[in-house]
Amino acid sequence: MKWEDLRKSQNVEDRRGRGPRMGGPAGIGIGAVILALLGGLLFGVNPADILSQLQGGPVTTAPAPQNTPANDREGQFVRSIVGDLEDTWGQMIQGYRPPQLVLFDGQVESACGYASAAVGPFYCPRDAKVYLDTSFFDQMERLTRGQTSDFAKAYVIAHEVGHHIQNLLGISDKVRAQQARSSQTVANQLSVRLELQADCLAGVWGHYAQRRGLLEFGDVEGAIAAASAIGDDNLQRRSQGYVVPEAFTHGSSEQRVGWFNRGFQSGDPNRCDTFRN
Repeated sequence: MKWEDLRKSQNVEDRRGRGPRMGGPAGIGIGAVILALLGGLLFGVNPADILSQLQGGPVTTAPAPQNTPANDREGQFVRSIVGDLEDTWGQMIQGYRPPQLVLFDGQVESACGYASAAVGPFYCPRDAKVYLDTSFFDQMERLTRGQTSDFAKAYVIAHEVGHHIQNLLGISDKVRAQQARSSQTVANQLSVRLELQADCLAGVWGHYAQRRGLLEFGDVEGAIAAASAIGDDNLQRRSQGYVVPEAFTHGSSEQRVGWFNRGFQSGDPNRCDTFRN
């Protein structure tokens, strides 16, 4: 992906290398599942035991702040992608207010509580910020067996910005209200629809990145490999040997790839209504 010449966003806060590392993450997300899965595959450890350990831990002292190196490729990459997302959605949504992205390592404090890097990238609607520990990209690289591209990493950021758009449009609030009145199975189904819509919105951004000649050979395949690798069915099958569709919260590999492709091929956010399709 040709990202080096993109406008660098000023909406990125770098907290890497500083701040308290609190025990007890706010929740267990896709990053935790991937970490547990890798432990099982590489070291023969029971993934359930790893997840149990991730749910708590002692308070430790973070290292002293360090100066960001001049050759901070990851930081420059993130700022470039965030800047392009701002420009793209700013043209498509009148009065668009972009989120801030917070780079961190280890653990981070947000308006949604403390979270571990094991949770993976997440969006907090209470402060309208995306939180990202770039070590997640290394996990994704292992899970896709090296098929991850820069565009695949950008897809992850664009997916979280998709959640911000859902928040701005009031979609997230409606879903949370409906989930509060529903059974766990229905609540999970609504979560899947929310996540698939964010995948589709990420694809919409990718459509315009391609039109502007930013994508290179293998970029789209890398994004599709990433979307497939983090499908609920794929993760469940790898971690526990069987699939429980009722427990899906992000969607199957086929669903995630399908909705990303819908957005990517159409470039139309109106085609991303996962609640009617």
